[in-house]
Order: sequence, then structure tokens, then C-alpha cells
Amino acid sequence: MTRRALWAGLCTMLAAPHAASAEEPAAPAGDGDYTTTVRADGGDNDETHGRASSRADRREFEERLPRSAPDALRYEPGVFVQQTAAGQASVFVRGRTGQQTVLLFDGIRLNNSLWRQGPNQYFFTLDQATIRAIDVVRGSSSVRFGSDAIGGAVDALPLDAPLWSDLTGLHAWPRSIFRAATADDQIAERFQLEAQWDRFGYLGGAGWRPEGLLESGGAVANPEDGALPWVPRFGEDACTVNRETGQPESCRTQLGTGFDELTFDGRVSYDLGQDRVLSAAVYGYRQYDAPRTDQCPPAEGRWDECLTYDEQFRTLAYVSFRGDLVAGAAQDAHLALSYQRQHERRRLDRPASFVRLGGADDVDTWGFVGSARTAALDVGAATLTLRYGGEVYHDRVASTAWTSFTDTSQTLLDSRGQYVTGSYYTTGGFWVEPEFDVGGGVTLGLGGRFGGAGAFAPADDASGTAAVDGSWLTPVGRAGVAWAALDWLTLRANVDHAFRAPNLDDLTSRQQAGPGYQFENPGLRPEQALTVETGAQLRLPWLRAEAWGFWTPVWDAMARAPRTAADCPDGDGSCGGARARYQLVNLPGRADVFGVELSALLELPAGFSLSATLAWAWGEGPNPAEPPDDPDVAYEDTLPLSRIPPLNGTVELRWRSDLGFYAGAALRWAALQDRLALQDLGDPRIPRGGTPGFAVLDLSAGYRFRRNLLVGLVLENVTDAAYRTHGSSVNGPGFGGSLLLEIGL
Repeated sequence: MTRRALWAGLCTMLAAPHAASAEEPAAPAGDGDYTTTVRADGGDNDETHGRASSRADRREFEERLPRSAPDALRYEPGVFVQQTAAGQASVFVRGRTGQQTVLLFDGIRLNNSLWRQGPNQYFFTLDQATIRAIDVVRGSSSVRFGSDAIGGAVDALPLDAPLWSDLTGLHAWPRSIFRAATADDQIAERFQLEAQWDRFGYLGGAGWRPEGLLESGGAVANPEDGALPWVPRFGEDACTVNRETGQPESCRTQLGTGFDELTFDGRVSYDLGQDRVLSAAVYGYRQYDAPRTDQCPPAEGRWDECLTYDEQFRTLAYVSFRGDLVAGAAQDAHLALSYQRQHERRRLDRPASFVRLGGADDVDTWGFVGSARTAALDVGAATLTLRYGGEVYHDRVASTAWTSFTDTSQTLLDSRGQYVTGSYYTTGGFWVEPEFDVGGGVTLGLGGRFGGAGAFAPADDASGTAAVDGSWLTPVGRAGVAWAALDWLTLRANVDHAFRAPNLDDLTSRQQAGPGYQFENPGLRPEQALTVETGAQLRLPWLRAEAWGFWTPVWDAMARAPRTAADCPDGDGSCGGARARYQLVNLPGRADVFGVELSALLELPAGFSLSATLAWAWGEGPNPAEPPDDPDVAYEDTLPLSRIPPLNGTVELRWRSDLGFYAGAALRWAALQDRLALQDLGDPRIPRGGTPGFAVLDLSAGYRFRRNLLVGLVLENVTDAAYRTHGSSVNGPGFGGSLLLEIGL
């Protein structure tokens, strides 16, 4: 469909008499009445209590129209979003991502044992249409969340099923949500049904979204030489050539983008009374034919080669309880029993060689999580509140790989896949967090966890794969103090110990990573980290602001070390023929990440508000490469850590009217990032000389009539800037429009 036809169709839809009349009553909704959430306040639950945190809520999603759940976090302080493909995105928190950040949905852990260093697919597989808010906790959080929480934790909170106390009998509220965007010819539709029958509530829906090739604002040049980076590639008819320099320019339509998406969900809740709710839910995501942009085509490779994720599926089902269990001893309890399946099927086409390489991985995860708190208890002159809980998750892995010869229709099955079938992994622990209110505005917080992880993988002699059978116990603790120096000023300081046990991806995987081919290291040790942070929170009726500074030293940090073809496992032809080879190793000594985060929200008269964020991170660690034998060859003992985000920030002016109209202007910017790790220098996703800085301006406007009608329009990248975020394969969208039309009865 052409853009002209698309917009003609949208205008026809807008002209149709869809809106409910002003006399109709407002329909209840599963996410409740809209409220303005202050970003600097963070969340409202125990997970964000006393921490550097923020929240992105549903109203912000509807007004900014992000393309995905990770994209919805671009305006949160200390958060940076990297994209390896149009259908993938990875959230950086305080300069750490992937295996150093915990992702959750409704408090249920999404990280599994196949989590990659850059887990681009996984948070993308959360349908933002099912999310009412996303909480971000910045800084080491292993006491509460266990392994991996070195950079922080991100928890997506789902829409709730309606449970209105003043309704009897059967009530139903259907809803249609239509979205379109011109930059990628996106058209998306979701049908949603909310219903209530006495004490039972239901919320469910299904959606689809096809996306075409993404049109950028133009080519992003290498800062070093002004040439085009290796990725992304552009169609031959998508660029012009500068007659003076001979360099291609005005490149817009990016190859290796576009995908199809299907989603479904259902949630049933039962009101047990006394603010206690029992729920059962299932959430499904299906992504098809999503190319990996930096491998479609690959850097320095043939234009007809392409790595495509044929299937990227996630299924989550769980039953949960929220409410008080035992008066005074187990209040605000959360219990959840869950099952998840992550499925991936991919193919690498090499037509010139008449070869197609295929693979599929499945990980099934059973989990249980529970938490609660006590009522406030008098302990001498202090008041004690005790929070406690625990969790356990168990993974089972199946993995296959094959080679198909397209000229003979013959397929040969490899002895192992990207991982080893029969592998399993268990992680969990118990934690407790006492908090003492000692008077004078001073609160002391402590915490401790006893837990760990265990991994098993069978050997595979045919591929030279060694068996893995390891376990790691990693007790951690935390301490914090808060002082309400004034009614409007709180000062905080926290020290948190975090860890990350090696997972099956570290210990057993063989895969094509961004900078090259990566193979396993079964001898890895857990990473240990400490976050030392201090912050100030300002709370006035018209101004709310936070300032945080942090230092995170990491011991035994895992990083990719360069390897030669002679180091490749026996029988692994993909390793020997790769453009570069890497293996994860524990760095000797200590790696450090420093940073500063600022955020503020200013309430202005007449419905206006102005918000701003700023984040800076600096990371450095030991060189993962071994010193050369030749003393004349340059060698540095320390190097920048990989993919640390540059100095970046946001500014957003917003207006909301009591009549339902709204408008806004939002600016995202980032400075040049030229501090590159050893693996970054050979990573085709990073231009030579680093990733250039950028500034992107978006404009938005819309109208909201109760819960019956919402019309929103965003003009993104109005200056048509050519840009990309650091570490991404994909340039950001060029100038275009995004439309949201939501109709509810």
C-alpha cells in the first residue's frame, strides 16, 4: 500500500461517525481512570521504594505513540534504547543491558538462561497495548531481583481486568485500537474486550501489525572518514551519489527491516473481597520474517545474503494472587506461578553457495515468585517494616541446527544447535529487607539475599562441546539511608551488592554476534558488582526533580575477547570461516561505570508542563585481549566498556486541557560516542570513529473523550534528521506521521 492510499484511508475512517455522543456515560476500563504520573516520582510499589526509579505510564504511550515497549522508555532518565533490527530493541539502564539488566512482566522474571549479551528480541515481544505502565529501577538490585540485576530492573505492569464494586450483572465494553505510521508503512489493529460479571472481570484482545521497510532521515556518516558505515544497507534506488565526492548520500529506505506481528492475550480476575484479587492470564506474541539488519545483508558480504528470524515467539501463562494474606504479617502479598516458552527459528540464506543454514531454539521456564510485607512494628524508638520474598525459575532447553543445500534439496542435521538439547538451568533465592523509621525524618533500609544458580549441559563429542555442570551460591546485601531534611527535600544514599551468574548462553552458545562469531566458555565465573549512589529528591507543588550520582565497580566482568581460527572448537566450520571470532572471558581486575542522572518536571499554568532528563555514563575496564609478544606493538591495559551510551537527554513541553485536547513537543538528543571497546572497533553496527550525536524533535496532538474516543497524531523527526542510537544497526525513522484511533463503547 502506498503512503497516499494509506492516508486517504485514514481520512475516510476519521470522517466516519464512530464517536460516541457526549450524552453517553463513560465506560469503565481495565486500567482505571487516567491520572498524571510524575516521572521523577518513580513507581508506587515496593520494587521501586527508596530507589532511583521512574515510571512511564499508559497516557504517555498514547500521546507519544512509541513503536514498541522498549521504545516507550526513551524519555526515562538513565535509560537508552539500542536497536539491532527494526523488530528488536534492547534497553540500557545505567550503561548496562542484556544479561546485566532484569526484565519482568507483572513481577514475573522474563530473563532466561538463553539471554544474550544483547537480548534485542525479548522486551520487544511485550505488546505495549497490554501494558498500563513500565517501572524502571536504576542501579544494582540483586537483593530483590536476583541474578543479572547489575544495571537495574524493568517491570512492565499489565492492564487489569475490570472489577468495579458498584456493578452487578453482566457488562461488556468492546474497544478497537487502530494505528498507522508512514515511516515503515505500518498499519496495526487491535480488538479488545473488557467484561464484568459480578465479581469476575475479563480483559482480552488480539492484534496484528505488518511493517514494511523503514525509511530513515538519511545516511549516517562515519565521523572518521565521512563514508557510509557497513550497516544498514540501502536499496540501489534509495541513494543518490554526490558528484564531487563520489559518495552515496540521501539514503533513506533501509534493507533488512520490516516484519509481521500477531498478539493475543486474556486475563480473568476474581474479586475475593478486602482488596484481594485472584487472576489467571495468558499473553502471546508471534513475530514472523524479521531480518537482522546488520546481517541482511552482512557487512562486507554479498547483497543476496540474509539472516532472518522466521519465528520469534513468546508465550506466558500464570496465576497470581495480590492482597493481604495474614493481617499484620503478610500484607500486600504477591504470589505467582508461571509458565513461559521462548521460541526462535532462524535461517541464513547464501544463494551464491546454494546453502541455507537453519536453527531453532526453545526454552521452557517454570517459575514461582512470592513477596509480602509486615505492618509497621514499634521497635524501641524506631518503627520497623519488613519486606520479604523469594522465587525460583527452572529452564529446559531444546536446540537444533541444520544445513540445506538448495540445489539438491538435501538437508543435513548438525550434531548440536546454537545451544545443546537437554540443557537445564535453575536460579532463585530468598530475600528480606527490613526498614527502620528512626525519627527525625531518617529512614534506614537494609537487605539480604541468599540464592544462586545452577547450570547443566551435556557434552557433544561430534562438535567438540564439553559438558557443563556448575553451581554458584551468591549471597548479596544492601544498605540505604534516607533523610527528609525538609518537607520538600529528601537526601538518599544506597550501597547495593549485585551478581550475575553465567547462564547457558555464556557457557554453551555458538552464534553470530554483532562484532563476529562467538563461541562458548564453560569455565566462566559469576560477575560481582557494587553500586554506590547518592541522590536528592525535590518535591514542591509545582516542581519535582531528582539528581543521582553513582559508581558501579564490577569484578570478574564478562567481555568478549578476540580469538584466532586456531582457537575454534573442533568441527565448527562457522567459527573458522567467520570475519572475526570472540569468546566470553572474565576480565582480570575491576571494571568501573560512573554516571550522573538528572530529571525534573515543572508544572506550569493553564495545563502546561515542562520535563527534562539528562544522563551521562562512563565505563572502563581491563583489556580482554592478551598482551602481544612483540613489545613494539601498541597495547593498552584498560579500554572503554562496550556500548556505553553517550551523554544524552530529553526535553518535553506538554499541554493538556480539561476538555480532552492535548498537544506536545518533545526533543531527544545524544552526543557523539567515540569511546569504543575493543569489540566495538570491529562491530559493523558502530560507525568508524564512533556514533555521531543527534537531536530529534517530535510534535504531537490529539483529543480524548472520556474512555469512548481517542484520536492522536504524532509528527516524528520533523527536521528529518539522519541519526541512529549508539550500537544500533538501524537508523532512526525520518520525517513521518503516526496516527492512533481508539474507539470504545
